[in-house]
Amino acid sequence: MRGLGLTEELRDITIVGGGPTGLFGAFYAGMRGVSCRIIDSLPELGGQLTALYPEKYIFDVGGFTKILAKDLASALIEQGLQFGAEVVLDSRLEALELGEDGTLTVRTEDRAFPGRAVIVAGGKGAFIPTRLKCPGYDEFEGRGIAFGVRDKEVYRDRKVVVVGGGDTAMDFVLMLKDVAASLTLVHRRDGWRGFSASVREMEEAEARGEIEVRTFHELRSIEGNGSLERITIFDNRKGREGPDIVLEADAMLSCLGFKPDLGPIKEWGLEVKKNRIVVDQLMKTNRAGVFAAGDLVGYPGKVDLIVAGFSEVAIAVNGAVRHLDPKAPSKAGHSTHLKVFKDK
Repeated sequence: MRGLGLTEELRDITIVGGGPTGLFGAFYAGMRGVSCRIIDSLPELGGQLTALYPEKYIFDVGGFTKILAKDLASALIEQGLQFGAEVVLDSRLEALELGEDGTLTVRTEDRAFPGRAVIVAGGKGAFIPTRLKCPGYDEFEGRGIAFGVRDKEVYRDRKVVVVGGGDTAMDFVLMLKDVAASLTLVHRRDGWRGFSASVREMEEAEARGEIEVRTFHELRSIEGNGSLERITIFDNRKGREGPDIVLEADAMLSCLGFKPDLGPIKEWGLEVKKNRIVVDQLMKTNRAGVFAAGDLVGYPGKVDLIVAGFSEVAIAVNGAVRHLDPKAPSKAGHSTHLKVFKDK
């Protein structure tokens, strides 16, 4: 209930979201010499890197040919928290309230977190996986059907079916091909949306007989006695009347993407278009003192890359600092010249 609950200490900046963008924002806030607090609904920092695909390689972060998502998350956490940012996890946000003194208070179910400025950096919001309308799908979700791989050893010596045709499906196939007892990739088309190198590696693995690929196939049913045992697919080139193939399986990865959902943030009075928060070139929203950065923002030329989020949140922090003190410098300057790094 609003107005009730424990009110925490005031911070200069409240960062909503503990993924890559939010973590880099905490680091940059430290460079600017302001206090900050990270609030996230997940039980651990790292966002999608740790919650959805810790074992996946990331290829599009500058300075790394490739890096495991969990390793990138660990590095970002170490970097982001070095200036003492407060971290509040497992806390679902409810409201953003403006006080008479200009304080912006982020409320959860039982606590209030006042700040002088807010940066919304919550990735794409809540992770809502795209689900199939298929007999048995709901029954075996969490009992054989998963949406990501947190530990590839879980799939050792198991009969795995991966459904999808994008980057995530490719990554999981390549990750598990040497672990699983058998691995079948099912895709409703023959066109792939993954990186060219990943597609080539997948095709080479198929040619060596390491995996089976079923294009132009869709799921008809998922069955088992208490746990997943078999998946029936059909050839969609003849419509739903196409011939069936029964795959023995005790694990399935559903890689059909995630629908972004801003959740309670949609009720914060922020301008939203196409499920993205509208910002200007300084990452300002339509609410004074509220900035946004990362995958949930929209503007002309927006690129959904982790590295783009780093730049955006630095701009947002600079804007927040100027909101706190209009006479403050517009940016931090180069890290090699800052006093905060002299002893590091």
